[in-house]
Amino acid sequence: MRLKDTIDKIPGGLMLAPLLLGALCRTFAPDAPNYFKGFTQGIMTGVVPILAVWFFCMGASIKLSATGTVLRKSGTLVITKFLAAWVITIVATWLLPPEGIQTGFFAGLSVLAIVCAMDMTNGGLYASLMQTYGTKEEAGAFVLTSIESGPLMSMIILGASGVAHFEPQIFVGAILPFLAGFALGNLDPKLRAFFTPGGMLMIPFFAFSLGNTVDLTNLLSPLAGLGVLLALSVVVLTAIPLILADRFIGGGTGTAGLAASSTAGAAVANPLAIAAVAPQFSGLVKTATPLLAICVIVTSIVVPILTGLWYRHFGKGMADQVEPDTGIADEAGHPGLGHTALGSHL
Repeated sequence: MRLKDTIDKIPGGLMLAPLLLGALCRTFAPDAPNYFKGFTQGIMTGVVPILAVWFFCMGASIKLSATGTVLRKSGTLVITKFLAAWVITIVATWLLPPEGIQTGFFAGLSVLAIVCAMDMTNGGLYASLMQTYGTKEEAGAFVLTSIESGPLMSMIILGASGVAHFEPQIFVGAILPFLAGFALGNLDPKLRAFFTPGGMLMIPFFAFSLGNTVDLTNLLSPLAGLGVLLALSVVVLTAIPLILADRFIGGGTGTAGLAASSTAGAAVANPLAIAAVAPQFSGLVKTATPLLAICVIVTSIVVPILTGLWYRHFGKGMADQVEPDTGIADEAGHPGLGHTALGSHL
């Protein structure tokens, strides 16, 4: 059976397939962790420690040095996505109550769901689109999207928007595994080569554990339609500033900006990770998580279609492709477009 090949054909499949399996367990056998206990309970409910290991490996995979072109492209997209998510979050805090909307079609929509949907780009999807529609420099620009991974950027936006207050040690605790991995990976290339594959390996495990927090009966509620609407809002509200930034700052045609207007599969884990250090968000996790799962699926379908259409009209006559040093190690520890924890699956 070619299960891996089948999963790879699904947008974000390495994240979404085990997430769905875990959600099926939660929906039809909610007492399974307590019944089996032991290691089975650990793997079904241990999303936070598994995420910590993944975050460490993510940091170890990032190489400090990169070409100026790639850094300019990466920085432009990451900063623009961050600022767009920040502005959108500020507006959302004016319109939505702290506990989220409780009734009507928009029931389940919260600032937590919005910020997690808006601030993380699907790096693997972006890289694959740019390999088809962009230059190799643009494909390599997914290097800094790795910084968006994990709850840090969402926490910064929530704190800066006045939605939440995080003590300094909480910020340190959130990024310490990432920084430790980053330091070790840059001190010794052999350690980078050793830890980098671990990031990819951990994805299905934390996805399965995360899925065990999702009750699929929620998808039979208005959350399904709301999730699609949120996903389309992510594309529209982030694509416009990203396209403008790519054209006027990054020196591109806007194709790269549109390709970055997606929601990363790893964003599904952010509500629970944030709630682990900020308990005031705990009540929002059960609705934010399925909304984000829908966002990942919908943006993974819509963004490639729109990117292809944009390229046909505006992306012709691009510069000759030049192989960049992306600043991210491949699985052998060499620089290039090798798979990272985001990889081609998120």
